[in-house]
Amino acid sequence: MAFAQQSLIRYVQPFSGTSASTTLASQHIEDKTERLANTIPAVAPPFSMTQWTPQTQLSEKKCLAPYYYNNKKFYGFRASHWLSGSCTQDYGSFTIMPISGSLKTQAAQYAENYVHQNEVSTPSYYKLKLPQHQLLTEITASLRCGIMRITALKTDSVYVLVSPNSDQNRGFIQIDPVKGEISGYNPVHRIYQGWGEPAGFSGYFFIRFKKSFTSAGVYSEGHIFNQQNISNKKDIGAFAGFRLKKGEQLVVYSGTSFTSINAAKANLESEIKKDDFNTVLARTNQVWEKSLSQIRISDTNEKGKKIFYTALYHAMQHPRLYNDVDGKYPRFGGKYQYETINRRQYYDDFSMWDIYRAQLPLIELLQPRLANNLVNSMILKGEQGGWMPIFPCWNNYTAAMIGDHTTAFIASAYHKGIRNYDINEAYRLMRKNAFQMPDSVDYLNGKGRRGINSYLKYGYIPMDDSIPDAYHKKEQVSRTLEYAYDDYALATIAKDLGKENDYRELSNRSLNYRHIFDPSVGMVRGRFANGNWYEPFYPDHREPYITEGTPRQYTFYVPHDMPGLISLMGGPKNLENELDSLFHKKEYWHGNEPGHQIPFLYNYTPSSWKTQLQVSRIMTEEYGEGAGGLSGNDDAGQMSAWYVFAALGFYPVDPVSGNYQLSSPLFKQAILSFNNGKKLTITAIKKSQKSIYSSKIILNGKPFTKREITHQLLLQGGKLIFYLQDHPPRL
Repeated sequence: MAFAQQSLIRYVQPFSGTSASTTLASQHIEDKTERLANTIPAVAPPFSMTQWTPQTQLSEKKCLAPYYYNNKKFYGFRASHWLSGSCTQDYGSFTIMPISGSLKTQAAQYAENYVHQNEVSTPSYYKLKLPQHQLLTEITASLRCGIMRITALKTDSVYVLVSPNSDQNRGFIQIDPVKGEISGYNPVHRIYQGWGEPAGFSGYFFIRFKKSFTSAGVYSEGHIFNQQNISNKKDIGAFAGFRLKKGEQLVVYSGTSFTSINAAKANLESEIKKDDFNTVLARTNQVWEKSLSQIRISDTNEKGKKIFYTALYHAMQHPRLYNDVDGKYPRFGGKYQYETINRRQYYDDFSMWDIYRAQLPLIELLQPRLANNLVNSMILKGEQGGWMPIFPCWNNYTAAMIGDHTTAFIASAYHKGIRNYDINEAYRLMRKNAFQMPDSVDYLNGKGRRGINSYLKYGYIPMDDSIPDAYHKKEQVSRTLEYAYDDYALATIAKDLGKENDYRELSNRSLNYRHIFDPSVGMVRGRFANGNWYEPFYPDHREPYITEGTPRQYTFYVPHDMPGLISLMGGPKNLENELDSLFHKKEYWHGNEPGHQIPFLYNYTPSSWKTQLQVSRIMTEEYGEGAGGLSGNDDAGQMSAWYVFAALGFYPVDPVSGNYQLSSPLFKQAILSFNNGKKLTITAIKKSQKSIYSSKIILNGKPFTKREITHQLLLQGGKLIFYLQDHPPRL
């Protein structure tokens, strides 16, 4: 096959993260549910509308991915909208299952025993032999469509079952035997704020066969009906029957859309037309090869290259393309209303609490045009729904997680020169989030910052405010810390736009982290409205005022004002001591996103070499090969993007600043190709394979003595050389 000759796609391991972690760090994970990274072996181009995955789970239930490597049954190929590496939900999906012999329509009867022999998985192609049904199945995809090739390994009757995957017994499917078509939809519902309510759109599909049906029908709960459509019943589906000779192939063309069946058909006719399987595969191979080759690694470390390019693949799954080829997409937070975008693309599924830290900055670095589309998509959501969303998924407000990091993302893009959108309109919407409380209806619908009134009144969110109208309740200290960062982010834009009053007020609010830092314990801590501290204080326990972590871990989340935090801690050496304590106690938790910057904070201490030590250790312990190669939820590519940056030797501790903290590169050479036509060659000259400590850095022939490097300096290209040794430099 064509994919075998590709130079980089072969390093990607799509099964990584699809089984319980086997990494060195997994034995230390506090929350055992975090041992599942919840990725899927997705077949699709980067940032596509629909990913195609083998299906080993039938449900769209929250926190249940459609695929796990060690499951024993195979139920077909799912056209999925699963948020990669998450604990959310799949939605609007449907499944295609080819079977042979007699017709069976109940999953328990037609399920194939799933074995990994004769299986091939790449980002653009998946192949699986079904021994029980004696069928060879292959699938590839375009941005909005899929194409499946089924080869009969014996002469027999073959049936293709198509099932909308509604857990709510909703949906519709119809057949047209004369035209050789199956189409339908699976309604989407919300979770978090508005849980269970209609999301205002459906996942639509249109399927075309080149071969005439010998039989066709619809079914529900195993009962077959002699009619051409069925809706709103349990386990509905449609089947198309064929007679195939040994070696004969059946090709199934599928289009998807979030607006209508006709749009799904139009997407198919535009993207795939009548192209054969190999033509579509070759195109998707080329797309992935071009995307992966923006970072070209030269090294004999084959294991490292597999982990790196797998991470890059995972970091290119989301956000999700939402508009059809004609620009139509469902209105954000709407009720089956539609909008049309011109000359741009509209995206959704932003796991914003996670991805603003490294995954979106990676997009800003490598694909600024996409980043422009992402910012513009956020502005459209704010205009259509009235409030800038916090964590927009399934094209709705969710109020999931904490913070207001759409603001941080837009500020990050803006200060990197990514500005092809209306920044004044963006500012208006971001400011509304930062200064106003929605009315009760909007607030319950997931709009606005949780606890904003308390935050504005006290300068922190006191323990007295339990944040009742949120999926994550309480977590007051973490919210205060993250709002302070978002206030800083908005302040930087206010300054640039000449809004001096806003700039001064937001800058002052960015220091609100000081209000929940208790000098008597040297850490952040829950605090009541009267100023009293929450008792008792357990620095290394999960506390109700902390999000997914401990007070010790969250104390280091002040990425925008490290000098201020250092002052509170008593100086750079005390910061170093506190970092040492965290790592010695094994309290660093890589699965807790607000801790991702912690290893790089040694750059603010007298011992910056400890950044190189800890980053190297984390890359070794938290990432590996095989299905268990991730230590925790990948969270829409954030864990993976961390690895990409760390392996290159720099990381965006504060993405808004446009600065990256330096560590040391993993590979002998990495060449980054930027959209401006420039190339940056990062070279590591090592004394031995164990060399991780930087003795000197040379940028374009001149010594570089800083511990951080700017975004603009990277984009200028050239040569960045790290000289590495086995031992830390003498102090």
